[in-house]
Amino acid sequence: MADERDALTIGALAAAADVGVETVRYYQRRGLLAVPGAVGSYRRYGSDDVARLRFIRRAQTLGFTLQEIAELLQLQDGTDRASVRRIAQARLEQLTARIADMQKMARTLEHLIHECEHAARSPRCPIIASIEAAPKTAAKSRGAAA
Repeated sequence: MADERDALTIGALAAAADVGVETVRYYQRRGLLAVPGAVGSYRRYGSDDVARLRFIRRAQTLGFTLQEIAELLQLQDGTDRASVRRIAQARLEQLTARIADMQKMARTLEHLIHECEHAARSPRCPIIASIEAAPKTAAKSRGAAA
């Protein structure tokens, strides 16, 4: 446990890591952050807890799920680089696929915007028509798969 000068209340811990108190409690419920024993009537946290919270938040900004973060925390000493790389590689592949999907959506929207702008004689906006048509296509796909 940290010495007395590092003893933080949950509110001070949350502020030091730039998160809310409920976020700290949520991470504790998920097993990502330990619940310390009480000192007097308050639980006290140390600088290691601040570092761990910051690690969790930084990992989230890189797109890691809480499950992946739990795995990374178990590997935090950094000696099992192959496992860390495996987790990071899987996340990278998922992010790359999402980026490709988003780029496809952007191209589709660019096309629809162009169509809307240049289809002045069309009775309906091509963007609205395309959005209305999408659920019908999805419903047909689900029906065909069943």
